[in-house]
Amino acid sequence: MKTIVTGILVLAASTAFAQAPQPPANPLSTYLKNAETTIQTNIAKSAEKFAEADYGFRPAGVSTEVRTFGQLLGHIANSNYFYCSRAKGEPSPNKTDFEKTVTAKADMVKALAGSFAYCDGVYGAVTDATFTEMISVPGPNNTTRQVARTQVLIANLAHNNEHYGNLVTYMRARSIVPPSSERGSQ
Repeated sequence: MKTIVTGILVLAASTAFAQAPQPPANPLSTYLKNAETTIQTNIAKSAEKFAEADYGFRPAGVSTEVRTFGQLLGHIANSNYFYCSRAKGEPSPNKTDFEKTVTAKADMVKALAGSFAYCDGVYGAVTDATFTEMISVPGPNNTTRQVARTQVLIANLAHNNEHYGNLVTYMRARSIVPPSSERGSQ
């Protein structure tokens, strides 16, 4: 009887081990891509949730130097092209200053989607092998400097997360539940 029980336990353990989820082939770059997808989702849903009439909203009592909701979205779109083109090693394909020229909600949502799609290609092409690859980026006084590709992509993620925090403040001021809070309460 003891042999049968031992055999069943060994079989169960080997079956459980065989079915254990395997880590992704590129855990660092997979994490980076997942983080990018999460912040993109939060920003895109914020753009959708805010009424077009409120795209010109900025918190009361602040300087006109503080961006409106729409300008903040435009800044995010511009910056996505900036960071992701550097990580890709090419000039930015974006020739529009979304922050200064786009005011209609549909156009801003489209601009964000375009910047996200461009970055998706860059994040999607990164592997753990190219994650720490050194790339040249412009530096001060017309110089270039060497940085790890990761630095540029993490800076993009940090930038987007920082400005999502700004968007949350704008949404809360308009009694809108932010997408990240909405998911957390479900």
